Amino acid sequence: MSPTIELADQVFEAGPVAMTPSCVEWTFHAGEWRLRIEAHAPGVFRLRCGPLAWLEPGKPTLRAQRQADMLLARHEAVGEMECLTRETGGWRLVQGEAGLEVGGSEPGLRLFRGDECIARALLPIPSAGSGSGRWPLVWALEPDEGVYGLGESLDELDRRGARLVSDAPADRCLPLAWSPRGWGAYVNTLNRVEHDLQADGAYTVEAWGEGLDLFLFVGDPSEILNQYTALTGRAGQPNLWPMGVWLDQAPGQSAESSLQQIRSLRSQGMALDALVLAEPAILGFQADKPVFEWSGRIPDWRGFVAQAAELDIHLAGACIPGVLQGTSLFEEWADRGWLLCDAEGEPWLCPGTPASGGQPFGLLDLTHRDAARLWTERHLQAVEEGLEAPVCQAQFDLPDETEARGGETGAVLRSAYPHLARRALFDAVAGPRTPQEGVLLSRDLFPGVQRFAWQQGPAVDNDWQGYAATLRAALSVGNGGVAVQTHRLGNAGRPTGAMTPELYLRWLAMGVFSANFSFQGLPALMPDAFDADTRALVAHWLQWRYRLLPYVAGIIDDAVRTGLPVQRSMAQAYPADPDAHVWDTQYLLGPALLVAPVMQAGGVTEVYLPKGDAWWDLNTGWRYEGGTRWTVRPGLDTLPVFGREGHMLCLGPTAQHTGEINSARILEEVWMFGMPEHNPVVMRNKIRVMQMQGSSYIKGLEGLRILPSEGLEVKRRGAEVRISRAR
Repeated sequence: MSPTIELADQVFEAGPVAMTPSCVEWTFHAGEWRLRIEAHAPGVFRLRCGPLAWLEPGKPTLRAQRQADMLLARHEAVGEMECLTRETGGWRLVQGEAGLEVGGSEPGLRLFRGDECIARALLPIPSAGSGSGRWPLVWALEPDEGVYGLGESLDELDRRGARLVSDAPADRCLPLAWSPRGWGAYVNTLNRVEHDLQADGAYTVEAWGEGLDLFLFVGDPSEILNQYTALTGRAGQPNLWPMGVWLDQAPGQSAESSLQQIRSLRSQGMALDALVLAEPAILGFQADKPVFEWSGRIPDWRGFVAQAAELDIHLAGACIPGVLQGTSLFEEWADRGWLLCDAEGEPWLCPGTPASGGQPFGLLDLTHRDAARLWTERHLQAVEEGLEAPVCQAQFDLPDETEARGGETGAVLRSAYPHLARRALFDAVAGPRTPQEGVLLSRDLFPGVQRFAWQQGPAVDNDWQGYAATLRAALSVGNGGVAVQTHRLGNAGRPTGAMTPELYLRWLAMGVFSANFSFQGLPALMPDAFDADTRALVAHWLQWRYRLLPYVAGIIDDAVRTGLPVQRSMAQAYPADPDAHVWDTQYLLGPALLVAPVMQAGGVTEVYLPKGDAWWDLNTGWRYEGGTRWTVRPGLDTLPVFGREGHMLCLGPTAQHTGEINSARILEEVWMFGMPEHNPVVMRNKIRVMQMQGSSYIKGLEGLRILPSEGLEVKRRGAEVRISRAR
């Protein structure tokens, strides 16, 4: 690495050269470089450092603007701060409780929350003219301090000990890191960022680029996720049907066999809403025309769509963002410059994926407006013909020399390409509707992924370890800003011998109390593979899923406003309770429910109830104080779930699909956990809670059954309900 200098050594001796209520700027390297710090939003500082020509390039090019828009949904600073001179030297920038100190006798950056220093970091900067293009940032961590976020993890949620590279697909990396101590950091770039989280030492971030663009957050993890997703974008509210149960077609399974499985489930009282057609892609470009054709494995696509519609089943299926090698259309688009190219200017060939049936194909250059528009238009037509949710995996390990028409290469192209693919497909699914609604399925992780629903969970083994891995995967990406990640109930591509009835039901119960899950169409993983008692319990849990839909939909609607995930890790929900952080397979489902899935055979599990709240057992109605630990033995028809005191759970009717749910009467019943203090999270929320003279007055409960917890009494007054202590 080229020589570096400490930030404090050269920048702060002469003081700022520019100062406004939202921005302070210093100059160094003979005035050719700048350090600019903005109060970007309450509790958010933006630090940009580098050559003036990088910081103020003049009118941005179209390519630069498109890349900036991939990263940020809000570019302008909306906060204000004070810039104070410290007696010991240096400067302190203050906005509310959030403070950032720079310079002085102590080198580096220091983040404050009130009077408490919550983080320290060194920011060595390259010497002028070094041309290193690499920016190290070294966080000094406390010995027991956890760092969360940074993408998907199948084991530890605390990322200490991990080494991650942002543009390496296998690392499953996301850009946000945060600590329960109250700080977060995000490097705003499509270029490479390397994270080295030493298990017992510092956390080193090294960002590549001509300059450094760094966002620093101060607050609880929930506040950090709120500000991060407000800054980088959030997904919209989907329709109701994606929250119903899904079925993943097994490899090689026929369409008629899948429909028969659906009929069998329905005949046994089991609910279902969507079918994901197996790979290879269900549609693709014709060999000689830029027109989609449906796969020959479903000879009569329109007839199949009609049969699915009769069953109220919504269809999803895979696509590839490219054209098969050896076709005349491949040659035509290569000549036109619509395909990504290698170092020699020839089309770069993807060696084949499951979606392409293993056949090599050229990748559409989605930086090319015409190519991207065509791909969107063709999928819009496919949606009109019955494909309601495309499935696309577009995160490829592109060689450094692969180049797009806009000039993107290397890490930038690897980070940008899945974003461009997801954006083009979402435009097709959402169409002209306002607000835009719709889902598309993908496993891709990239900066900005949280703007798009629905994120697929990993393919794991059919054993207790695989069950734990899919849960931790959802909690870890939730820590990184992804609101919704789904689960697969098993894996059709792995041995099924370890999938016992007990494991199947425990896995199913966790999936019911999550953003969503899917059955696997492989006969050995379908409910029909098990005995009658197990099938009856499957039907029981599916009834619970559909009763929960108003609440789950409300959590997702809440995520549109707050950026908080559906499944919330203990470190994210209870940062001030370090005892809770080690319980990494229990979680909050939205704000009202604590879920502690049974994670091992035998039916005995331990539950930790976090400090700061009291908890009501949904199964027994008993109340427990927070900060306590319990051993429970739930049967296969129950799951350890606890209601958070002061909250309510609103439930809907049982149904076999969402088409049976009356949108004008989506609620049936309300469960209260202690005296209601919070408005419930529920789809199309019109329920409001007010406190007065020791009682709660609630509007919006007309016609609903109300189940108060012990010690409360309910009195109805027309459209208003009064909840008070029992005398």
